[in-house]
Amino acid sequence: MKKIISIILAVILLFSVCICANAENNELKFGSDGKFTVLQISDPQDDHNPAYDLILFLTMAVDKTDPDLIIFTGDIVEDNRVGDIGVDAEPLREGVTVDGDYNQTLMNVTEACKTVFYYAEQKGIPFAVCQGNNDYKSGVTNEDWLKIYNSYENSLSVDESNDSDGRIDFNLEIKSSDGEKTVFNIWMMDNGGGGITEEQLAWYKSESAALKEANGGESVPSILFQHVPVDDMGNLFEECNFWDEGASIGDDGKCYRLNQEIASGYHAGAMIPGATTEQFRAWKECGDVLGAYFGHWHTEGYTGTWDGIELGFTYGCEFAKPGPYGIRVFTLYENDIKNFDNELYTYEGSYKSGASLELQVDEPDKSFLSRE
Repeated sequence: MKKIISIILAVILLFSVCICANAENNELKFGSDGKFTVLQISDPQDDHNPAYDLILFLTMAVDKTDPDLIIFTGDIVEDNRVGDIGVDAEPLREGVTVDGDYNQTLMNVTEACKTVFYYAEQKGIPFAVCQGNNDYKSGVTNEDWLKIYNSYENSLSVDESNDSDGRIDFNLEIKSSDGEKTVFNIWMMDNGGGGITEEQLAWYKSESAALKEANGGESVPSILFQHVPVDDMGNLFEECNFWDEGASIGDDGKCYRLNQEIASGYHAGAMIPGATTEQFRAWKECGDVLGAYFGHWHTEGYTGTWDGIELGFTYGCEFAKPGPYGIRVFTLYENDIKNFDNELYTYEGSYKSGASLELQVDEPDKSFLSRE
């Protein structure tokens, strides 16, 4: 009996050592140069027969930006859709879902994830994921999604909010270069299954307060990621005439364009100004969110500041649909923690172009990004 207990204890100890080793290897902290780079990739939305361009795109994005952390803002997979302009092993169809066969669907999702996370795994770069609406529509449970994520040693995705809907919400603390204290924070919110709930907001407020208390009463500067944008992004737009440059028709039938005094970038659609969501109010109340960044619409790539908080739409990279395709890159500075750079990049070329493929940086007017 004692021998059995000794073996069990040894296994537990070994398991604990492995967990500690993984936690240490994935610890997020500023480099000796005082910088920390975050790469945002959104909406790969492919299946177990990935588009050839997606593989190249993901490889290039990581190689050219050399990030310390990769954030995937949802729609890792396409649930089921006829029509596919991307070149892959299964023309004209996209989707992981097999009606009535959960196990096969789960296998397809697992295979699709291998493409999306493969290069991050090979490079040993920590990554985290927000759930997207198509991830929910696949039919795979969040419990199984977490199992898939956690099959990768460099995955940081966990469920910390413990809400009744099983949403996957968590935060990632970034330590100072000496590892002594938390100097920056990243919120990962799950609204792929619908709007942010009261339980999620309660968790965010509680965790924000705990971080503030641990930081001597000072809010920890943070940025937030989630898949579906907040309606507050409409406040980056202004009403205009249909013949004005950049005009798009909103859901109310009126024309809008980005307000160039507070925002810049490319938009294919328009959002309507005027909203103030409960989530935005919570950010203002807690005073820690400097910026919030989203995916979901695929063809949108713009950034602006509303009521002191930067809001950004990041291009998607589903090659089964028309582009533009792109990424967003953040550079954080330990000695100027509330001011960071972020740049949108667009993908040019195709798998047929071989070595000539490039990622082109968008050059928006950033004069409005100053944070006092």
